Amino acid sequence: MNFPPSLQPIDYLILGHLTRDLTPTGPRLGGTASYAALTAKALGLRVGIVTSWGEEVPLNGLQDIPIVNYPTEASSTFENIYTPKGRIQIIHEIAPKLDYHMVPEVWRSAEIVHFGPVAQEVEPSLARRFPSALIGVTPQGWMRRWDAAGHVSAAEWPDSDFVLQNVSACVLSIEDIEGNEARVEDMAASSRVLVVTEGRLGSRVYWRGDVRRFTPPTVTEVDATGAGDIFATAFFTRLYLTRDPWEAARFATQLAANSVTRVGIEGVPTPEEVKASLIEVF
Repeated sequence: MNFPPSLQPIDYLILGHLTRDLTPTGPRLGGTASYAALTAKALGLRVGIVTSWGEEVPLNGLQDIPIVNYPTEASSTFENIYTPKGRIQIIHEIAPKLDYHMVPEVWRSAEIVHFGPVAQEVEPSLARRFPSALIGVTPQGWMRRWDAAGHVSAAEWPDSDFVLQNVSACVLSIEDIEGNEARVEDMAASSRVLVVTEGRLGSRVYWRGDVRRFTPPTVTEVDATGAGDIFATAFFTRLYLTRDPWEAARFATQLAANSVTRVGIEGVPTPEEVKASLIEVF
C-alpha cells in the first residue's frame, strides 16, 4: 500500500472496520473503530485507524483523526431489527480483511494497539506483531457468524487461546458468549487480563487468579450503543498508564455509565467527565 507521507507517530492504533449502520432514521457511522478512536482522542491520545470502508456516510467527528483506508465499494453494513423475542442482526455487506501490511511503519510502534473486529476482519496472527505494545482486544467480531441471508448468530472463537495468550487484555460482553459462564472461566484461564461487561450490572475483571466486580453509578439510560467500546478504550488506556486492572476498571466503568445518557457518538466522554472520573479513581 502507498501511505500518505504526512502520517505522524501515534499513541493508540485501532484496527477494525468502520461500518455503515442502517437505522430507522437512516444510515450512520458505526463500528468499534469509530467509538474507540473518538474515546482515545478524548483521553488526549494521538490516534490512528486502519480500516476498510466505502465512505458512504459522514465521518461524524472522525475528520481530525488520521485514517488509513483500504478502499472498497461497500463498507461492512449492519442492520439491527428489534422484536418482542429479541434483536435480529443482519450483515448486508462485508469489507476486506485487515492485515499487518496495511499498517504504516510509523504507526507500528504505537504504545497501545486495539483490535476491534466486527465481522472476522482482523487477522488473528496480528496478536504477535506488536511485541512492545499493550494490545487490547474487543473480540465481538471474532465471535459471530452469519448465514447466506446475513443473519448473525453467536459462534465459537477457534483462535481464542492463541489470541488471548498473546495480548495484554481482552474486554467482551456477557452477551457475546450468550451468558456461558464455563466459557468465561476458560477464557480467563488463557488471559492475562479478562474483563466481562454486563450492562447495568457493571463488569467483572479477572486478573492473576482473582476476580473483582465494578458496579456503575445509577443513570438514566438513553442509548447504550458504543458503551462497550468506550469502556474498553478507557480501560486499555488507563491500564497502560497505571498497569493496574482494578483502577482501569473503575475509570472505565464511570465513563461508560456516562455514555449511555446520550445518543450514539454523543456518548463519547467529555473533558469534564474524564477529569471527574480521574478524581473518583484517586
